[in-house]
Amino acid sequence: MILEEARRVIRTEAEALLAMMERIDSSFEKAVDMILASKGRVVVSGMGKSGLIGQKIASTMASTGTPAFFLHPAEGIHGDLGMIMTGDVVIAISNSGETEELLRILPVIKRLGAHLVAMSGNGASALARCSDVFLDVSVKEEACPLGLAPTASTTAALAMGDALAVALLVQRGFRAEDFAIFHPGGSLGKKLLLRVEDLMHSGAAVPLVSEDTLMRDALFVITAKGLGVIGVTGADGSLRGVITDGDLRRALEKGYDILSQSAAGLMRINPKRIKRNELAAAALQIMEHHSITSLFVFEDEDSCSPCGIIHLHDILRAGIA
Repeated sequence: MILEEARRVIRTEAEALLAMMERIDSSFEKAVDMILASKGRVVVSGMGKSGLIGQKIASTMASTGTPAFFLHPAEGIHGDLGMIMTGDVVIAISNSGETEELLRILPVIKRLGAHLVAMSGNGASALARCSDVFLDVSVKEEACPLGLAPTASTTAALAMGDALAVALLVQRGFRAEDFAIFHPGGSLGKKLLLRVEDLMHSGAAVPLVSEDTLMRDALFVITAKGLGVIGVTGADGSLRGVITDGDLRRALEKGYDILSQSAAGLMRINPKRIKRNELAAAALQIMEHHSITSLFVFEDEDSCSPCGIIHLHDILRAGIA
């Protein structure tokens, strides 16, 4: 019984969305064009459950390149209408289209010179008649068996708001990099904003030895720098190879007398590298693909001398994974 009821609710709401999809017409395009042409912001307003849906719509728009905020209509009639400016586009959400608090602020919206998009389930309502654009979010029935609790109707309004936000995103040419700018604290923001140069070790922290350095001395460098690797450079400062602590262990296991060898005799040539302006996420991808834990960093493709080094732990500590 419980599972059957759950499936019925989901089916009812899914059918409402599919029916609404078939009704989308030029009014939707007009709403998108109106917002794109506006020099102001999108102001979303609604009471009760519609207000909660409106808050989510405003938040989604704001995070995808369309300046937007939510205005509570009850607060609006007590002074907050000053937040609306000429050129703004107001999206008013009301399933009945007769919500008193919304209707009371409509004259002021018109007087301020803002455009009005009505998102309602009643095309003959006062809200719909006063609007510049009417978006039909009507549903055949609510998923609530009593037909009272807003369920399918709020789902329809939410989906219409998402459709507007995404259509605007596409028309603006909004990119993942743009999204990251508005989400600098999230994992996506870190992946798309943090560069290698933001996390790399540089200057005296870079573990480097010359080709003729004896390994007994090179061991002190590996230990002191604490990155488990050293770069081996030629006389001109160019990176010729690398030696990792894993290379040392494998050499000892084979019985090699490594202490008397030069760094050049033990190094692995053609080490992996990365440019300092590359994304830190790209460095992580290279490390994972080649099963290594560090990359020497260069100014550009033509540079021979490393300007830094980035370690796997630096990337993981930054929250990029």
